[in-house]
Amino acid sequence: MILVSLDGFRWDYPDRDVTPNLDELAGRGVRAEGLIPSFPTKTFPNHYTVVTGLVPDRHGIVANTMYDPVFDARFSLSDRDEVQDGRWWEGEPVWVTAERHGHTTAPLFWPGSEAEIAGIRPTHWLPYDGRMSHVARVQWVLDLLDLPEADRPVFCTLYFAETDDVGHTAGPVSDEILTAIASVDDAVGLLIAGLETRDLLERTNVVVVSDHGMIPTSRKRVVFVDDYVDLAVANPVDWNPVLALWPAEEYMEDVYEALHDAHPQLAIYRRDEIPDRLEYGSHRRTPPILGLAAPGWTITNHPYFDERPDRADGGNHGFDNAAKGMQGLFVAAGPAFRNGVRVPAFSNTHVYVLLMAALGLPAAPGTGDLAEVPGILVR
Repeated sequence: MILVSLDGFRWDYPDRDVTPNLDELAGRGVRAEGLIPSFPTKTFPNHYTVVTGLVPDRHGIVANTMYDPVFDARFSLSDRDEVQDGRWWEGEPVWVTAERHGHTTAPLFWPGSEAEIAGIRPTHWLPYDGRMSHVARVQWVLDLLDLPEADRPVFCTLYFAETDDVGHTAGPVSDEILTAIASVDDAVGLLIAGLETRDLLERTNVVVVSDHGMIPTSRKRVVFVDDYVDLAVANPVDWNPVLALWPAEEYMEDVYEALHDAHPQLAIYRRDEIPDRLEYGSHRRTPPILGLAAPGWTITNHPYFDERPDRADGGNHGFDNAAKGMQGLFVAAGPAFRNGVRVPAFSNTHVYVLLMAALGLPAAPGTGDLAEVPGILVR
């Protein structure tokens, strides 16, 4: 099985007539109308949800940037030491289960794959390197599939960031995003061609997903938090569009009162007030005060905005997962999947159980349920 992530690839990008390879894959497999991300609709939380079947509030990667009060430490996706520290990664990802059952795995650049989780590492992995070309990434997987069959990994991943990068800078409705969509589709085409050359295409399950979609933003839609509260007191750990505040206990109520109802496009919650439908708020890493911008709005402060106002233009994600623009992609083809099927949008928590069923491995307890995604698997 090969699991491919196209970061920030919105549910409707295949409808823009620049994805012949994804179209071919969907034509002989399954495409969902959308893949509903878990909250927050951020990169690390949702990638890890896909491979564990757990919402972020259960697997512990509750944000790209977060604070753990027990560790008294911060995690950031750009901090290589923390990313590679297994203490942050709860739950059991696909590759750990497969390795425990005696299989070889090769997750490339998937969040969590650089860490030792539950005492287990994948057989093959690399530290993340954004400079590695699409061609080199695909070739890395194909080279492993050239090994003798007994040594080949049963589970590989690929990750491409281009649609996320361009979606942020140019927005999801732009000429630039069309070029990025075509570029990652070409990478999918390289993979398909490589499998076909090796006579592996009909034997290989290929699943292509994205972690979230993208919504247009504008410097005309900005909430300045420092208009309402002293940031030194509020102690923001994460910013936009999910505001994570960790004020000292003596300032907690003052910070909450200062921000609550301060701006019509900013919802502010105490941890125990976060809406149940977001399935968020029970993990110790959830901030005691959470802010959430309305879709398309930006949370920032005046000094940051004044230095780089263009950062508020383009696109963003992280918003309420009920927003249609946050939905991502699900396309799958191979012997485990039905042929030429279109299914309704479904939660990304269910991708994990589909992967495990296709691999013939027992799924760890989670929030995913095969009964919620009928009509996708052959069996």
